[in-house]
Amino acid sequence: QVQLGESGGGLVQAGGSLRLSCAASGSIVSIDAMGWYRQAPGKQRELVAYITSGGSTNYADSAKGRFTISRDNARNTVYLQMNSLKPEDTAVYYCHAENVITTRARGHYWGQGTQVTVSS
Repeated sequence: QVQLGESGGGLVQAGGSLRLSCAASGSIVSIDAMGWYRQAPGKQRELVAYITSGGSTNYADSAKGRFTISRDNARNTVYLQMNSLKPEDTAVYYCHAENVITTRARGHYWGQGTQVTVSS
């Protein structure tokens, strides 16, 4: 069983920074892509950024220039450094791991979510 453990959310003032972390645990052999999605109240879940095992990245337009995604493959951990935060970044942020291969199975997994609140 694969689990994604997220941390780093919280309350911050506009213009501030937060760093989210997500560690995947289980009998993991490899993970293709890891990323972050977010969902604000009344809105659909949307992609924020993702990174492949080779280090290629993709960002939502709203995240470009402010957020940086990085990954430690040896620790199966992905990070999201968020700078210059805005009130519209307020949402629950979810970690996602795509095409996780374990000793028993293959699948996609979601974390439980971590709340990010940006006050104006």
